[in-house]
Amino acid sequence: MSEDLPLVSVIMNAYNAEEYLNESISSVLDQTYHNWEIILWDNKSTDRTAEIINSFDDSRIRYYLASNFTPLGEARNLAISKAQGSLIAFLDCDDLWFPDKLFLQVPLFEDLEIGIVICDSIFFNSKGDNFQIYKKNKPPTGFVFKKLFSEYFISLETAIVRKSAFKDLDHIFDKSFQMVEEYDLFVRISLDWKLDYVDKVLAKWRVHEKSWTWSRDEIFPKERKLMLEKYIKQIPSFEEDYPDEIRLFKRTYTFEEALIDWREKKNYSARGMLKDYIFDGYKWMFLYILTFLPISAYDYLQKVRGSVRPD
Repeated sequence: MSEDLPLVSVIMNAYNAEEYLNESISSVLDQTYHNWEIILWDNKSTDRTAEIINSFDDSRIRYYLASNFTPLGEARNLAISKAQGSLIAFLDCDDLWFPDKLFLQVPLFEDLEIGIVICDSIFFNSKGDNFQIYKKNKPPTGFVFKKLFSEYFISLETAIVRKSAFKDLDHIFDKSFQMVEEYDLFVRISLDWKLDYVDKVLAKWRVHEKSWTWSRDEIFPKERKLMLEKYIKQIPSFEEDYPDEIRLFKRTYTFEEALIDWREKKNYSARGMLKDYIFDGYKWMFLYILTFLPISAYDYLQKVRGSVRPD
């Protein structure tokens, strides 16, 4: 592999990441594409994170210890500011890459209209449960703003971004978001850039209870609402141009709010939230009817469908 190929900056943000960090870094070292650097931003860890990072003897690993703890979005921005590559990839310190990930994704950037390239991925936990995210439904490609905004489909560990796609944005990761910062970023990039996809499993996303995705799920609907308000303010004629997409977006955060009430045994409230969507298809009618039962019925059906939950 020629070293004049694009340099890929792998953004890894660590905070007390000792449990899985060694495995994640090793999955980058094992790449068959060698022109990469790791920007490892340590957000004031108090565990063995620094010791593990320093145990790797590879000049391509660039370690930065933050002077102050910052929210994740801001920490990602600080890491990106140190990146020297023309392509930016993301790998959280509990996730993994397969060896050919960069080798297969990087060539797609030869199309100069491509701003994001993703791949298939597996969600997994320590019990052996796993779920392949694009096994049944392949993601759309090309200019995907409408679809990406209304029915988000990118998992961060799969994404590589053309660094120049950041230039037209007034900010990269929104520091006010804790849960939807990557969603917001990729949607804004997709306004002007195409997305492409490698139809092969090249990454793994680890599902565990320490992840905020599972421990702070009540934040999702709140931040989605803020994200919508942001686009209405910042994108001219947004409400007029994308009414159908806005409705689907609202449906998603309404369902998230309904799930929260359902788990708190407020079934009547959950049904009230879902009633506006019962004619959107059999799925939504079924979910509405299901709220007459305990939330355990929903969780059981999700498990049967292959959903991977924390250990």
